[in-house]
Amino acid sequence: MPEGDSVWRAAAQLHSALAGQQLLSSDFRVPRFATLKLDGWTVTEVVPRGKHLLMRLQGPSQEQLTIHSHLKMEGAWQVYPPGGRWRKPGFTARCVLRTAAADAVGFSLGILEVVKTADEDSIVGHLGPDLLGPDWDADEAQRRVLTHPEVPIGVALLDQRNLAGIGNVYRCEVCFLSRIHPAAPVSAAADLPALLADAKQLLEANIGSARRTTVMSPLGKPAGRSGGRPGYWVYGREHQPCLRCGTPIRRGVLGNGFQVRNGATEERDIYFCPSCQTDPAAS
Repeated sequence: MPEGDSVWRAAAQLHSALAGQQLLSSDFRVPRFATLKLDGWTVTEVVPRGKHLLMRLQGPSQEQLTIHSHLKMEGAWQVYPPGGRWRKPGFTARCVLRTAAADAVGFSLGILEVVKTADEDSIVGHLGPDLLGPDWDADEAQRRVLTHPEVPIGVALLDQRNLAGIGNVYRCEVCFLSRIHPAAPVSAAADLPALLADAKQLLEANIGSARRTTVMSPLGKPAGRSGGRPGYWVYGREHQPCLRCGTPIRRGVLGNGFQVRNGATEERDIYFCPSCQTDPAAS
């Protein structure tokens, strides 16, 4: 599933290519919107909201619609010159938008729908403050996370109703930087404001380039980009030495059996240092 930084980059690319452009044609390859044609509509802007993409359009009669998409695990938007050859199989295309300046194609989109722009709140209004958005409110995010102090911190960080934009990579990396095991309860976080600040800093540091979380040191200070360091502190580094203490990184699973508000969370891999981040189950 994409993280907030990759969605931000996708939105920026789409906005640069399409904003101000009139659609020559639109092709929605999902049953619900297969007959919808937005030819002649103008793309006004493309904005990210957490892990969601909102493409806003205005019609010839000043109507306003939003194309809402979510990449989920496999989705991607790609921009091509007019008539350019696609880099992904055509059968995976779910939305094709053509203007005089560019073609935008959404492949394997997990969610694709069109709503009135005035009704956007019905699809993204449940989200918490966006770490990369103008609505970021650290106090509100902290309040939401603390509403369920018994929930594992790694589960709370993935709950987009608490704060929007964190995916599995960043939850593992932020927990490592804060020396807390992802399975430890929210109540065990020694400094939740600092943890949230680290998350925001990490996402902001990566919106303009390939993701590398080791730009932040374990002391919470910028470490700079170095070709000699792995890109991640713990994520995907099972059995490799911890960059802080040298202990082999471990992989576990978190999610199954924990309830968060409206249902069980999806089971996901976690990566952690057993020395720097004590497993609460071992206590």
